[in-house]
Amino acid sequence: MAQQLQNLTIAAPGFFGINTQDSPIGIDPAYASIADNCVIDQFGRVGARQGYQLVTTNGSSVLGTSRGITGMLEYISRANVTTVFSVGNLKIFTGTTTLVECTLPAGYTITDDDWKIISFNDDVYFFQDGHPPLESVQGSTTLVLLVTTGGGTNQPPPANEALAAYGRIWAADLPTNKYTVYWSDLLNGSDWHGNASGSLDLTLVWPNGYDEVVALAEHNNFLLIFGKKNILVYSGADNPNATTFQLHDTIEGTGCIARDSIQSTGTDLLFLSTRGLMSLGRLIQEKSLPLRDVSRNVRTDLLNFVATEEQANGHRESIKSIYSPIDAFYLLTLPDSKVVYCFDVRQPLENGAFRVTTWTSLDPVAFCMFADDTLQMGHSEGIVKYKGYLDGTDTYQMRYFSNPSDFGNASNLKFLKKFNLTIIGAYATDITLNWGYDYTEAYTKQVLSFGTTNAIAEYGIAKYGIAEYSGGVDALINTPSVNTGGSGSVVTIGLEAQVNGTSLSIQKIDIHALMGRLI
Repeated sequence: MAQQLQNLTIAAPGFFGINTQDSPIGIDPAYASIADNCVIDQFGRVGARQGYQLVTTNGSSVLGTSRGITGMLEYISRANVTTVFSVGNLKIFTGTTTLVECTLPAGYTITDDDWKIISFNDDVYFFQDGHPPLESVQGSTTLVLLVTTGGGTNQPPPANEALAAYGRIWAADLPTNKYTVYWSDLLNGSDWHGNASGSLDLTLVWPNGYDEVVALAEHNNFLLIFGKKNILVYSGADNPNATTFQLHDTIEGTGCIARDSIQSTGTDLLFLSTRGLMSLGRLIQEKSLPLRDVSRNVRTDLLNFVATEEQANGHRESIKSIYSPIDAFYLLTLPDSKVVYCFDVRQPLENGAFRVTTWTSLDPVAFCMFADDTLQMGHSEGIVKYKGYLDGTDTYQMRYFSNPSDFGNASNLKFLKKFNLTIIGAYATDITLNWGYDYTEAYTKQVLSFGTTNAIAEYGIAKYGIAEYSGGVDALINTPSVNTGGSGSVVTIGLEAQVNGTSLSIQKIDIHALMGRLI
């Protein structure tokens, strides 16, 4: 008697994101081994990320062969005038479509592009390791040296880190002083000498011996001082005097290793540590600060890329991040490794990790969320906008591969007979289906061509949702079937597509298979 075909379904492939940390045997099939140039969309499907549209038109002439725009800030004055400041190629610019070089103080020399740019009290300030701080008064394109008022000898610190919080500028990480935090006078970023300005020596405060200040942050009315190996939590920063400014808590053994990895999500704070990407959550009732490694599913790979970044630069200032409340993701770019980690922050998995995908070929070196909720990126070509499904004018490859799976039956051979795929979008796109057995990477391939004549589903979000019949390419539902062959104890499945201007996501993969003899 002929054996009946069994249906093996991967619903929402890649919904849990990449997992390269756990053993692939027995892992949930919702995990992916590769999800490159992908995001997890709002419907829980793995789909193509968006590309970028070039904003700057004169990037090649002002940026030359440099890394590109390495930092940005959108400044909105009290008069509601917007000025975008950016840095790159040892210059400081204003503008987006056309980058215009700012005028520097006479004799001022810029030797690196690792600026920390902050807005405070209607002015813009520029801090960088070993550079005298600069100031743009009310968005002026002529920058001036930040010089202390009051006639004192204490000049603004040439710090690598700066934070505008509690009505002051806080600064730390000086070339010869990694253990002191300085703050300006109240509502006066130019006064670092007297009045309510001051400093805090942390030499005897670190819980595990000597540490160095890497970053500063404000969260839930606490001032957080991040060392490389520890975190100090101070209360009373709104009035930093000897009575009210006190050490509230310490977190030992975990610090921040990249200044620009810190991002607030509103209710949480994410930062990169030697243990991976960490989440600093606060339990209000218990007044405690629990930590969670949200990158545990990709920790080893991520930290290897971080090590590459440090080897290439001697520091980690090239690592940048952003949180997008619109897309509900946290991006961490490692430019020398040419990879971006995209963490979906909507809801953690059962193990506490965020769902994660990777982006390649995009190569951003800076991020900025603008007031209109658009994500802008620093790029070798200038400023670009995260939008559309082309990288400039080029296509890019989306890749999804499952982990090797035995589908809960490790004892039998599997004879694959047919794949039924459900693909959303993929207008005028060729998709390559890959399958292989027993951990091979020599996959059997089948190209699926989706032309412009595919029927668009009228029922679904079109009929009873957004519109009667949109006719848009996002409504395309492709359901190709592919006859397959071969056998093995475990199966790996992959899809590769050249994204060429339209969205694409994977809804479901149905596999018809025969179960063979016991192995």
